[in-house]
Amino acid sequence: TFDNIKQGQNIRQNLIKLKAEIKEEFQKTSLLYYMGGDYSVFDKLLTDEDAKVRKNTALIMGELKVPLFLDKLYQAYHVESQLFVKSSYLAAMKGFNYTSLLPDLKERLDFLSHMEIEESNKKHIQEEISHLSALIIANEGIRKHIFTGYDIPSQLVLLTNRNYKNITLEQLKKSKTKAFNAGIIVRTNDLKAILPIRTYSELLFMLEDLKSCKMDVEEAAADIANSSLLDFLNKRHKGSEQYYFRIELKSKLPLDKKSVFTKKLGSEISRLTNQKFINSTTNYELEIRLIENKEGNLNVLVKLYTLKDERFQYRKNSIATSIQPVNAAFLASLAKEYMKEGAQVLDPFCGVGTMLIERNYLVPANTMYGLDIYADAIYKGKENAKEAHAIIHYVNRDFFDFKHEYLFDEIFTNMPRAIGHKEENEIYQIYRRFFEKAPQHLENDGIIIMYTHNRDYVKKLAVRSVYYLEAEYEISRKEGAYLMIIRYKKHD
Repeated sequence: TFDNIKQGQNIRQNLIKLKAEIKEEFQKTSLLYYMGGDYSVFDKLLTDEDAKVRKNTALIMGELKVPLFLDKLYQAYHVESQLFVKSSYLAAMKGFNYTSLLPDLKERLDFLSHMEIEESNKKHIQEEISHLSALIIANEGIRKHIFTGYDIPSQLVLLTNRNYKNITLEQLKKSKTKAFNAGIIVRTNDLKAILPIRTYSELLFMLEDLKSCKMDVEEAAADIANSSLLDFLNKRHKGSEQYYFRIELKSKLPLDKKSVFTKKLGSEISRLTNQKFINSTTNYELEIRLIENKEGNLNVLVKLYTLKDERFQYRKNSIATSIQPVNAAFLASLAKEYMKEGAQVLDPFCGVGTMLIERNYLVPANTMYGLDIYADAIYKGKENAKEAHAIIHYVNRDFFDFKHEYLFDEIFTNMPRAIGHKEENEIYQIYRRFFEKAPQHLENDGIIIMYTHNRDYVKKLAVRSVYYLEAEYEISRKEGAYLMIIRYKKHD
């Protein structure tokens, strides 16, 4: 392919072919060896009259990463007249040490950010701005802001379980609140009183003058750029006025269209604010959350990553089947009235121990045991428990082989479910054996607090002469998830 390019045969098509072939590392190495240090063909192609030849040549040079290519790429970028090609040189430069070029790159970014752009050129200018910003951020990182706005009046959205908002509402009695379909709206000037609550999944901010916008790139960008967002951020942070952000779009649009929309919107917001807001998909301090509503417009919320969520810092480790800590905390709160302080508690399918840790955080237990057949889970669970300052006796053993000298007051567990390699029949057998085995470990009048995605199995296998359903909570109809409180009674 390279020889064909040198000989001038179908240059554009062969460049595309070569670009694809050298994605494989060994192909790249082979080509460099074959070229033997003679790169003159690229010098010639960078000045070819065909803009697409120049573009693909630059991208190939970027893949090969020969150090002396950097200056050639930058010079070609500097003199390039076709806007749709310019960002290709920048994309090619990202694998090089371009530190010495940063002043020039920043100057170009500043120029583009303040220039009047014709509609026909907007797409290519935005792409160039995006690549320039990415190069600068990758080299210098971002100057992070420090959140200081704990006492500033704010309107928050706490996302919670839709069926049991009352669990979180009860912890907000001192604040002005309003429930809505996805959670709770809170007005507060005491953010530190809200942050420790463990039963909300996300904390987002609402802007008074930007509740929603049109699902149109130009209109949405103008609304956001002209809103109070910058003032909102400056009041709550120490640092420069330059903020790095990402956009999260929750919409019925297909994934590819969502990606195009967010990319264009991010670039347009950056341009309209003269780079006071810089769109970055990897380094960011805030997220502009856009949620499509029934009218087809976008509700606007802001998530601040400068505001640290320290509720679940103990969770250093997890495995694929681990429950989210906020969900475990919510389940514990829902079942609180059935727990007793100082109880002996067993989790027969403990994973990394999140259920036990959150249960103990809410109602302190006496002795806690966690069992799991996966040694990796047990190892990770021990580290989590240490971070949580919780004493949990972890045992790498199958529950169905487990023996213990005394009985437990409570089994608190997230039951296995049919995901990955587990077949449905295997899960059914786990439930069957669980209800047969549990009486060997429970005190009379003991409690089973079970999070399950197999409600029907529980109804069928928890024999009524032994087990009594105290309460049942539908956690998610969509997922078929339930919290079931079952009391064990010994036969006389």
